[in-house]
Amino acid sequence: MIKVPIEVSARHIHLSKRDLEKLFGKGYKLTRLKGLSQLGDFAAKETVDIEAGSRKISNIRIIGPARKETQAELSKTDAILLGMALPVRNSGDIKKSPGAVIAGPKNKLALKCGIINTWRHIHCGFKEAKKFGFKNNMPVSVKTFGNLAVTFHNVKIRIKKNYKFCLHLDTDEGNAAGITRTGEGEIII
Repeated sequence: MIKVPIEVSARHIHLSKRDLEKLFGKGYKLTRLKGLSQLGDFAAKETVDIEAGSRKISNIRIIGPARKETQAELSKTDAILLGMALPVRNSGDIKKSPGAVIAGPKNKLALKCGIINTWRHIHCGFKEAKKFGFKNNMPVSVKTFGNLAVTFHNVKIRIKKNYKFCLHLDTDEGNAAGITRTGEGEIII
């Protein structure tokens, strides 16, 4: 049995340095609210709004540090609220995805693309990948525990040297499994 910790990853946005400065001002630096489980990532105190036509979700948490490209990761429920059809993608795969207006305290910017629903995925370091025979983007299934136990299929393994072994689910998936923040599951290959 391969047990895996589970974390629920709520809606959030990654901003490029250029877009951060457009929304918050030239030379702006994010304020660290708390560190996240993946080395170097942090939740910032700052938030933005995402607007799609007349619909809006406020206070979307920014995750730092700045990335090469801006992308927002929303749940299916968030997409319905915004009236959008979001593709399910690996983080970073934003080509031909919908855009939206991002509103910060200093300005707004119109993203041409970058709003996605991310694949449920397991962050996996080299050590665990070797130990369990995982390959990058390999699909597995994960069974959760508890009163609302479910089995998630097509969970992608994402391998990087410094990744902490952990399954990330979005809020909808966490709710379906009765997991509000953290839990545990079993990988079925």
